Amino acid sequence: MSLDEHRYALTVRWTGNLGEGTASYRGYSRDHDAEIPGLPVLRGSADPAFHGDRTRYNPEQLLLAALSQCHMLSFLHVAVKHGVVVTAYEDQAEGLMRTNRDGSGQFESVTLRPRVTVAGPASAALAGDPLLEELHVEANKVCFIARSVNFPVLHEPTAAVERQAD
Repeated sequence: MSLDEHRYALTVRWTGNLGEGTASYRGYSRDHDAEIPGLPVLRGSADPAFHGDRTRYNPEQLLLAALSQCHMLSFLHVAVKHGVVVTAYEDQAEGLMRTNRDGSGQFESVTLRPRVTVAGPASAALAGDPLLEELHVEANKVCFIARSVNFPVLHEPTAAVERQAD
């Protein structure tokens, strides 16, 4: 049972009516805006493979970004809990989506490749330690987005120790 509820709201507005609406499959743009009060408008479209604009974000990229961001924020939280000092974090995430003959599709997996830099004597000792990988496992367990998807979110983490100034 959930103790707290957190609600999120935004407006998605289709801006792609080229004059005839959806009278034909290629006769409209997939452009749209996601509007959240107080934030810049997020300009979206479909993936170019689905007649979208490559200069705009597509939902598949945003899902991948949400998973990567959530894991990073969860990992930073877990690191603090375990006394690990993280000084840098970068993720090269990749998702695999397949389309079906009927035009539907789904993500089959996402692989996160976080590269974490740690500092301090205790943290440095963990850089090659399996415990650091366990922190990623723990972060995945508390990541709200990873817990909400029906496909595997895989991890291929690496770690480095921050170089100390001489």
